[in-house]
Amino acid sequence: MYIAPDARRLIARFWQSASGFWRGPTRWRAWLLVGLLIATVLLQLLTQYWLNFWNRDFFDAIERKDGAALWVQARHFIPLAGASLILAVTSVWARMTMQRQWRAWLSAHLYDYWLQNGRFRHLRFMQGEHQTPEYRIAEDARVATDLPIDLTLGLISSVLTAIIFIGVLWSVGGRLVIDSFGVGLEIPGYLVIAVVVYSLLITAAMMLIPHRLTRVIEDNKRAEAELRAVGAHLRESGEGIAVPDGASGGRLTIGAALTEVIAQWRAYCWQLMRMTMVSHSNTLLTPVIGLLLCTPKYLVGAMTLGETVQAAAAFAIVQGAFNWITDSYGRLAEWTSSANRVASLLLALDQIEDPDRDKMADRA
Repeated sequence: MYIAPDARRLIARFWQSASGFWRGPTRWRAWLLVGLLIATVLLQLLTQYWLNFWNRDFFDAIERKDGAALWVQARHFIPLAGASLILAVTSVWARMTMQRQWRAWLSAHLYDYWLQNGRFRHLRFMQGEHQTPEYRIAEDARVATDLPIDLTLGLISSVLTAIIFIGVLWSVGGRLVIDSFGVGLEIPGYLVIAVVVYSLLITAAMMLIPHRLTRVIEDNKRAEAELRAVGAHLRESGEGIAVPDGASGGRLTIGAALTEVIAQWRAYCWQLMRMTMVSHSNTLLTPVIGLLLCTPKYLVGAMTLGETVQAAAAFAIVQGAFNWITDSYGRLAEWTSSANRVASLLLALDQIEDPDRDKMADRA
């Protein structure tokens, strides 16, 4: 009896093959691109840090109505903007180059494994989820190599951004003193506490509201692949043969597959609507909350206008860094789905060479 592999086994099988790009003859090029991407992330973070302090100085000059200082800040902005633009373009080139090369390597590996020794002929006799292998290699391998690079870079950038700008928030925001019924309550680093609590609430909402997203994406991909497979089968079985009696049966078969695709697409739509509700609300609220938290200190003169804008911007930056899970949840679900589909194909191909391999893995 066939026992479907669990998620851990699928991901492990995917990385067993996909990590060869980082270990084989291509490893020097792969790690060179990794170094370039990390250096770019660090320089982008440094530029963002300088821009945050530029915001403070610029708005302080506005508050003082100091025209000379405004002109100085305008000149300072030009090299910062230029550096930010160059780094952004460099990051896109390095990221897409790595994605392209990793996809080419993995796709070649999968095609070789599928076609060598006639495995493609025996695949249909194997148990497991391996339908439409050509689609899995062409599409799922692309997604499975594109998204890890995007997500990893985003995670590295988010961690470093949070570390740097929490320091900015702590130093600029300082402490908040609240007088209540004659008792003074002092909250040190109140902006840091606020951004952590707010980010935890947003992350919890994202994890709970569209919690079925990974499963829905997998079902959607499966239904789309089945529709393609039915269409290809009808074309291959009917080309050059006039079989009018089989038309109605073929239409019923492909009609059922199309109905399933539409049903899965509807479920996917509902999950995206739930996710958008959380993410868009967060986009609208974050800058407003940052300004509202800084306004009381500005009104009593404890903060200048520049410091208020700087702290509010830092609040949004830190929240955006903490928001990596929220922003990446849908893409994580999509990557998991594609990686699982590639792994299912690999496991089915493994059985062709060693029929007992799957049974031994299940017992383990």
